[in-house]
Amino acid sequence: MSVALKAEGLVKHFPVRTGLFGRATAHVRAVDGVSFEVEAGRTFAIVGESGCGKSTVARLLLRLIEPDAGRVALGGEDLLAADGAALRRLRGRIQLVFQDPYGSLNPRMTAGAMLAEPLLLHGTASPAERTARVAELLTQVGLRADAARRYPHEFSGGQRQRLAIARALAAGPKVIVCDEPVSALDVSIQAQILNLLGDLQRRLGLGYVFISHDLAVVRQIATDLGVMYLGRLVETGPAPAVFETPRHPYTRALLSAVPIPDPAARGREPAIGGDVPSPLDPPPGCTFHTRCPHADARCSSDAPVLEAAGDGVSVACWHWRTIAPPTSTRARATRPDDALARLQAAFVR
Repeated sequence: MSVALKAEGLVKHFPVRTGLFGRATAHVRAVDGVSFEVEAGRTFAIVGESGCGKSTVARLLLRLIEPDAGRVALGGEDLLAADGAALRRLRGRIQLVFQDPYGSLNPRMTAGAMLAEPLLLHGTASPAERTARVAELLTQVGLRADAARRYPHEFSGGQRQRLAIARALAAGPKVIVCDEPVSALDVSIQAQILNLLGDLQRRLGLGYVFISHDLAVVRQIATDLGVMYLGRLVETGPAPAVFETPRHPYTRALLSAVPIPDPAARGREPAIGGDVPSPLDPPPGCTFHTRCPHADARCSSDAPVLEAAGDGVSVACWHWRTIAPPTSTRARATRPDDALARLQAAFVR
């Protein structure tokens, strides 16, 4: 498959300004050298704790904020080097679906006006074709064509998110960045939206960057996975391989923390201790070493880089080869045969 999006070495440090003249006295290292690619028809999911930099990556991909370093290529064209008409054209290829469907929709505009706006901006439909195209977009996401006359407050939460997806589709994108698109919805509605995203991907060949902290949701939709900690990717690879055999201690701890609806199940994976270090002053070496049960002196001085670990997986850890394979039944919490996944699958069907 062709590569729809490629991010290389993305860096974003936010200055902290204090004093009379507003001088930068420190920097928040929100994103610190993130690289990945998204193929057409596949979903690259980014997971991690709150504050690890996931949403900052999403905004860097669309140039909603400018990176300090790095490159974003859409179909081989450099988004960060474009300006004016070229930037507008490239932005039509990558769109964003926000977490809060109500907050991302203009309450003063009807659904039809919101969907017609990107058609006008990107010139993807003539004036005579816009009404028909708006009706097509609404139908495509499971809404009635006459919903074009309604305002956002007249829709339910799930319907608003469908409307937000339709707006993202209006520009004819090749990549859609989904930033926690189902976290504000009920479980049954989450499954419907995930099912819709999957159908659209198969029909249109879309590439997704899917950002979430919910591993059960990610397991349902992701084909590729990136685990992020304190601004860096610590493990990447095909989602089934990462879920079945997590190599990095942080990945293993995240999977171990997923609750299992079985009182007899007990996890043996060491729990993550301590708090997430401040991105204002991240630890030297491996940024996870202050919380890692396997850390040694080398971890506190030398920063590991992503290296191939087999099955298409890359991991940034000095000790992934010597750490015993996971024995916790919690690691199976995101497999399709557990009770939680069966419940979600029932809603999807």
